[in-house]
Amino acid sequence: MTDDLQRKVLAYLREHHVMTLATQGRDGPWAAAVFYVNDGFTLYFLSAPTARHCGDLAANPRVAATIQQDYSDWPQIRGVQLEGIARQVADDEIPRVRSLYGQKYPVVGAARQAPAAIANALAKVRWYRLTPNRLFLVDNSVGFGHRDEVPSAILGPG
Repeated sequence: MTDDLQRKVLAYLREHHVMTLATQGRDGPWAAAVFYVNDGFTLYFLSAPTARHCGDLAANPRVAATIQQDYSDWPQIRGVQLEGIARQVADDEIPRVRSLYGQKYPVVGAARQAPAAIANALAKVRWYRLTPNRLFLVDNSVGFGHRDEVPSAILGPG
């Protein structure tokens, strides 16, 4: 069961693109949609350091996130729910993360050939790593509200 669950979750993460990131800061809770790439269960995203969610992360790195499609029928709902720690990526790790991200989003991988507006935006962002310490695969096709938790030992160091 664990190998099958791991395979399903990793496939789901590869096939989807947008994560809703929930943070908590001085002004209360906040949610923001960000594009992500995964390396195993670790998720990477980029964002402007001036964004509210990035300010929240600087003060409190504990987050929750979801990844799902927009479903119109409850039995079809599938997705990932997780909680973990999000921190800015160290400078020496940025080339590897940018390469991973560029494989999923070619415009980032070829930033020099990107339209000027995108290249300018990429010059201002910071890279972040979200390391989950709990992660669930939601699958209503199995039963309403059905969730399987990925064992923490599989998630890796948190």
